[in-house]
Amino acid sequence: MSSILLETLNSISYFYLLAEFGSSLNVICLESEAFYALVEEVVGRMKEKSNIQHDKWISDEEAMKLLRITSRTTLQKLRDEGTIRYSQPTRKLILYDRDSILQYLEAHAKDTF
Repeated sequence: MSSILLETLNSISYFYLLAEFGSSLNVICLESEAFYALVEEVVGRMKEKSNIQHDKWISDEEAMKLLRITSRTTLQKLRDEGTIRYSQPTRKLILYDRDSILQYLEAHAKDTF
């Protein structure tokens, strides 16, 4: 049996996870930012393991994660050079083609000896 409690102290939200492991009850305290990062990681791993179809168009954060880069400038360079496909449905929204990113990574893969 598991449950989640939320408490706000000094404008910082904390999540308390109550989890039963065997015969003992454990309490885990996480700040809200860490909790949501944990949830995102768990959801990502579940999607990978269950072969859920991914969106064709992904955000810049997802594109950077897929490319394993941290610089938005590098992402913009790849976009400007035509290396990866993108769509700009509105002035401030740029979406990236997941398949073109995977093709780019595959094209730059090196075979081992």
